[in-house]
Amino acid sequence: MRRQEVYDNIFSARALFIAGLVIMPSLVFNPSTESRIIQFLFFCFLVWLSGRKVNPLFTILVVVFITAFNLIIPYGRVLFSVGVFKITSGALKAGIHRAITLEALVMLSKVTIRQDLKIPGAFGELLGESFRLFSLLMNRKYRITGKNLIAEIDNLMLELSEENIPRPVVCEVRTKPAGYAILAAVIVISWLLY
Repeated sequence: MRRQEVYDNIFSARALFIAGLVIMPSLVFNPSTESRIIQFLFFCFLVWLSGRKVNPLFTILVVVFITAFNLIIPYGRVLFSVGVFKITSGALKAGIHRAITLEALVMLSKVTIRQDLKIPGAFGELLGESFRLFSLLMNRKYRITGKNLIAEIDNLMLELSEENIPRPVVCEVRTKPAGYAILAAVIVISWLLY
C-alpha cells in the first residue's frame, strides 16, 4: 500500500487540522533559528512519510530570495562586502529565520490540511474552500521549475481559475487509534524542539 493511501486512511482531516493548530505555536513562537531549521526538516520528513510531493528547488529558491531581501537593510556586524552592498550578521540571521519559518509552515500545512476538511458554519465553509484550493496549489507546485518563475506561477493561477474544480467526493475517515498515537508523538516531538 502506498504511503499516501496509508496516511489518508489512518487520519481524519479534522484530527490532522487540530494537530496542525497545536503544533503551529511551537514553530511560530520558537526564538531559536537552529530549532526552527530542525522543525522544518522534521516537517519535510513528515511530508515525505505522508506521500506528498515537495519541490526542493522551489523550496530552496524561496529560502534564498527571502534571505536575500532581508540583506537589503543591513544591521549587525559586517561579515563581508560586495562593492557597496554589505552582508551583515543580523540581516542574514533574520532572513534565514523568516525564510525557514515560512517554508516550515508550508510543510506543516501540506501534512495537516487535506481537501476533505470540513469546518461547520459559513465561515468554516469559506475557510475549508480556501484550504482546499491551497491544497490543490500545493499538489501542483511541482510543475514550477524556476526557469521563468513569475510566468509559471501566473500560468498555474490562470489554469486553476479556468478549471471547474469539483469538490472531491470522499467518505469521511475516522482517525484510527494508531493515528491518535502517531499524532500525539508528532505533537510532542514538535514541542520538544521548542
